[in-house]
Amino acid sequence: MNKIMLLLLTGLFSGATQAAVGGYPVVLVHGFQPDNLQSKPTGDMVSENGAEYWAQYWLDRADERIDWPSQERIASNITSEYVWPKLQQLSRAGTCDSGCVFVTHSTGDLVMRYIIDNQALWLQNAGLTPLNIVTTFDFSGAGGGVELADLAVNVASGTGLINSTLKLAVSLWLGELPSSSNIGVLNDLRVNTARQLAALPDSRVPRLRFAGAGSDFLGVTGAFLPGEDDGVVASHSSCGAATVGSYNSCSRSVKFDGKFTSTNGPSGFMPYHYPMLMSEGYSHGDTILNSAKDEVTSANSSASYLNGDDLQFTTYDEKRGWWIFSSRYRVVNNSNKTSMSALVYQAAN
Repeated sequence: MNKIMLLLLTGLFSGATQAAVGGYPVVLVHGFQPDNLQSKPTGDMVSENGAEYWAQYWLDRADERIDWPSQERIASNITSEYVWPKLQQLSRAGTCDSGCVFVTHSTGDLVMRYIIDNQALWLQNAGLTPLNIVTTFDFSGAGGGVELADLAVNVASGTGLINSTLKLAVSLWLGELPSSSNIGVLNDLRVNTARQLAALPDSRVPRLRFAGAGSDFLGVTGAFLPGEDDGVVASHSSCGAATVGSYNSCSRSVKFDGKFTSTNGPSGFMPYHYPMLMSEGYSHGDTILNSAKDEVTSANSSASYLNGDDLQFTTYDEKRGWWIFSSRYRVVNNSNKTSMSALVYQAAN
């Protein structure tokens, strides 16, 4: 999709509310964009990048976006120059007066947690109405931190044990090796730093999680991530686990591929975080695209929004294998031919 078309779409869907998900306006918060570290976009380029990020599926199903550049930090320029002006706009327009749904991907999960923790106070202090956020849909959430960000910062600063395999993993993720002058939001994505940012928000907004366990990098990056991962984010983060660990599922009884078995899933989750869909075949970026990569299973088949409305997925169980070697699997209906994002959108409507 060319940039002119993206700008036209941006203008088209930044106007009247489209009531995209179950009657609720949808606001998108994108994730980390590695190329920003070098290009350092500002102005219209930030908006263009945001539109392109969501172009394959969610762009034309949303009402608004919060676009931000990855060369900045969350609690400083990202908030003051990009998040705060948009929050004021949404409040003045009454976009969320009857409730709205935020859809995030990757680092957008962490940005969103900072918004949830602060938006009501910020807007009240400005004499504006806080946003009525009924839920978030968090795809491949990086709110629990990204081990690759720790490694990237080490490479940029020349600290820690650095070898050729580590450099390869970081360069595959970022597209190049970082320097100390261009790490931006990578500072916020370090595991300990991310988990301390707005860790205990007062708001009870449900954070509904959608996670994958595939990889775009032939498993190279996964060697540096604990437990199952999606090539960028470990499952402790994408599932919303309360603690860092080598988890192999978002559930303690169902694996990423849907097999019913005892797993090393999290025993607890971050406040108001609820894992929903999982799939072994979806990589980090796949979860917001418009193509089915693999069957999808559920850690939980239903969850409630803040106002009591529900998100519900229809699943079925089936036996696979022969005789005593057979196993039981849980599958979300039509997931073999429907993308994960489309499954969520359809269930929400």
